[in-house]
Amino acid sequence: MERHIPLSNEFLLITYKKAIKLKLPKEFIEMLREELEKRQLQLK
Repeated sequence: MERHIPLSNEFLLITYKKAIKLKLPKEFIEMLREELEKRQLQLK
């Protein structure tokens, strides 16, 4: 199943950082990380 994350690059980074801080499920964090890598964004 293909997943689409319709977030701007900036919001995707913010969401990823907050997901880690809030200790959200690992599957969600991994999905965000994969999208960041796909978009070739730097994790600040």
